[in-house]
Formats: sequence, C-alpha cells, structure tokens
Amino acid sequence: MVIPERGDSRTATRILDAAERLVQDRGFNGFSYADVAAELQITKPALHYHFASKADLGEALIARYAARFTRALAAVDAGVTDAPAKLDDYVRLYFQVLRHKRMCLCGMLAAEYQTLPAAMQAAVIRFFDHNETWLQRVLEQGQQDGSLRFTGSARDTARMIVSGLEGAMLVARPYGDIARFQATAANLLSGLTRSTAGPAPTGPDPAAVRPS
Repeated sequence: MVIPERGDSRTATRILDAAERLVQDRGFNGFSYADVAAELQITKPALHYHFASKADLGEALIARYAARFTRALAAVDAGVTDAPAKLDDYVRLYFQVLRHKRMCLCGMLAAEYQTLPAAMQAAVIRFFDHNETWLQRVLEQGQQDGSLRFTGSARDTARMIVSGLEGAMLVARPYGDIARFQATAANLLSGLTRSTAGPAPTGPDPAAVRPS
C-alpha cells in the first residue's frame, strides 16, 4: 500500500470515505476504482497513488472501520459500568449505522468472504473475533453480578449476539423497516437481562461508528 504524504492525507480520507459508502451500499465487488474516481472527480491514477490496488484499499477500509469500532467499545466501557447497559449501547452502535441506511462494513464483506483477498478475509475475522471477545467479557461480568442470565457459555452467547444483530440488519434492509431490527435486538437482549429493559436505540450515539 502506498503511504500518502501528509499533504495528501485529505485525499486519502476522501477516497476511504467514498469507498466505505460504496461497500456499505453495494458490497466490495459492487464498485470499481472508476466509481470512486467519478464520485470524487479525480483520476484513477490518483487512486492508485494512494492505494495501489483494490485489495489495499479494502484492507485500509477494514482497518479504519475496526479502529472506529474499537474506540466505540472503549467509550462504552468508559461510559457505563453495568453489563445490561453495555449491551444496550452495543446494539445502539449497529442501530446508528442502519439508521443512516447503511450496513455494517464487515457484515457486507462477510457476505462476500469467499471472493475477498486473503488479507481482507483475515481482517474480517479479526473484526468479529474482537467483538465477540468484548461481548464475552461483558456477559461474564453480568453473569457474575446476576444482572444477565443465559444458558451455555458466554463465548457462544457472544457469537449469538453478533450473528443475530448482523442478520437482523440484513433482513431489515430489503424491507426498509428499521423497526424489524429494533424488535429483533430487543428480543435478543430481553432474553439475557433480568430487568428486560431492552435497548434504547433512539438515544445519543455512544461513539463514532457512523457512516461517512
């Protein structure tokens, strides 16, 4: 990957922003460098200067998205202490993306997993592994203090949450009905929390996982 000079960082950011929107809307295989160049009104050689190949661009997209998600999870940890509230805020991260009529970047890439370059495949898996590890820690906290209940291991329950939310986003999309996602998310959490308070996805975004 070509590392842009400092003076070119704004162009690189614009390229990443445009490519991220395209992936979240069409998928990684649904756009080309020509699409990005046309949207930004720059030349394809300019794109190749910043990202030598589409695979390089894809790796940079995942790295940036994963970093934003990591910061978001850190903000959740810093903002609330009890496990049910952390789960509510986790759901809200997904809601904020869907509310802007976008999809989780790595969820879209997972649907195309078999066609992705090996480095991108590994990065997608790392993203989900990190989310599941964070959720596992929250679930274990809630199980220990009695605020959460679930059968099976915390690890398996974390995987269920990620899979459920990603699937709920995909199914809500063709219907254009965000309430479908909200209902699924609320049911997921109500099965885990003793208070059954459920998520409050209309509240403020706890961190910066927003579509560009």
